[in-house]
Amino acid sequence: MVITIDGKPADIVLEKEKNIGELLGGIGDWLAGSGYSLSGLSINGELINAASINDAFDRPLEGIKVLDIRTTGLPLLMAEALVDIQQDISAYGNASFEDQRRIQREWEESPSASFLAERIPDLFDRISRSFRGEGLAAAALAALVDERLRELRDPLLELSSLESLVEATAKRLEDLPLDIQTGKDSRAAETVQLFSNIAEKLFRLFSLLKLEGIITDTITIDTMPFNAFIDDFSAALKELLAAYEVKDAVLVGDLAEYELAPRLRTFYSAIKTPAAA
Repeated sequence: MVITIDGKPADIVLEKEKNIGELLGGIGDWLAGSGYSLSGLSINGELINAASINDAFDRPLEGIKVLDIRTTGLPLLMAEALVDIQQDISAYGNASFEDQRRIQREWEESPSASFLAERIPDLFDRISRSFRGEGLAAAALAALVDERLRELRDPLLELSSLESLVEATAKRLEDLPLDIQTGKDSRAAETVQLFSNIAEKLFRLFSLLKLEGIITDTITIDTMPFNAFIDDFSAALKELLAAYEVKDAVLVGDLAEYELAPRLRTFYSAIKTPAAA
């Protein structure tokens, strides 16, 4: 059997696979690691449509001469799912209570929701809670989805737009010890949340730039291998959030000013410079 991926011969050695479903299971894991997802299938020149795909999974490999697997990049698939959700959010915001419950049920059963639950679980959770009346209002939810779409469509542009925000956040981290000491609790809480959000956004943008081959995790940051730097950064972030939760003002201040503020600047500079080159 000849196996091709997007029309090109694939060097795939069959082992114990007996049907197409078993074969695609292993290939799907490999595709996901490469930033792609299965989007179509052709068996002996016959295109398999959505209605017959489940039957095709049970089809024995014996007798198949040519199997062509079609793929699509994950960023494009995620963007398409978010465009679908934009329409649902708009309809939900203008619907009656009864229609909102219907929209919620239909969305939870949709392919877009299943895809998001697997690929962008944090956003799936926020949309689900909002549709249940427990999260963001429709306008705020739409703005959040718009932001994620900008990231997917042009991560370079989104990254370059963050420079002033990153610097302002780092400066607020440096001011955090004084805010805590002078009783500015609301500003301190806002700073911690702002930093958490911007750090998560930078991680998302890095992943997208890596999928597009613009940047790799072989770079060094502040003389450290990328993975080691990220591990330290993530550990310091978790320590900050834990210390803030138990109101350990001294540790929060030290971590914010001396650990996370400089690392935030360094991380942003490291991923922005290779991406822009």
